[in-house]
Amino acid sequence: MPEIEVRNLSKVFADRKRGRIRAVDNISFDVNRGEIFGLLGTNGAGKTTTLRMLATILTPSAGTAVVAGHDVVHEPAAVRAKIGYLTGDTNLYTRLTPREMLRYYGSLFSLGRDELRSAINQVSERFGLHEFIDTKIGKLSTGQRQRVSIARAVLQRPELMIFDEPTAGLDPVGARHIVEFIRENRRGGQTLLFSTHYLREAEKLCDRLAVMHEGTIRASGTLAEILAQTGAGDIEQAFFALAGVEASAAPAAQSA
Repeated sequence: MPEIEVRNLSKVFADRKRGRIRAVDNISFDVNRGEIFGLLGTNGAGKTTTLRMLATILTPSAGTAVVAGHDVVHEPAAVRAKIGYLTGDTNLYTRLTPREMLRYYGSLFSLGRDELRSAINQVSERFGLHEFIDTKIGKLSTGQRQRVSIARAVLQRPELMIFDEPTAGLDPVGARHIVEFIRENRRGGQTLLFSTHYLREAEKLCDRLAVMHEGTIRASGTLAEILAQTGAGDIEQAFFALAGVEASAAPAAQSA
């Protein structure tokens, strides 16, 4: 049974000026247990809206999604208990320190004192938080805040992880921390669904991926399958062929 099952999922927003906006349009895909699955697309492709529906932040307009065996509409609390979700916006309390932030979120997951202390030490070591763990978050750089956000998302050792642009805003050192973390979790058998517009990042990390454009999935499968489908020689050629644009006309899709 897939860890994530998405069937005919759609999300429509109402805008007073533009009317009904179909941000996600009838998409379907599966994420298997223990794999890294990437949603690849330019900004505005529908990636973030899709992940927010799977994380139960947004309610689908149509279709179904089952995450870790639970329906995102009918069992949202059960879904949240199983996932670690990283939003594209850090949304951290700037008056707290990273240590205080992690303690607060650990308490929400009912982690005991010793378990929480151990978990904070582990994520601090893994994401290089020690040097600023007792500094007010408001004084941290964008990259440091992103590392704190990821540490918060995985503090309770979730069954599966949903990350929206996990390396956004990170310098090369910070990005490497995250890439290595993702690879380690693959070796440990955890499931991860993440979005990115970095073509090489998707190529290096994903077991399978889906290319999104204008709210639809244009292709999905292994990289080899997508290259075969498009007749492209590499991921960049395949991406732009599926998006229907010239490479020079889509700067938001970058090579990492």
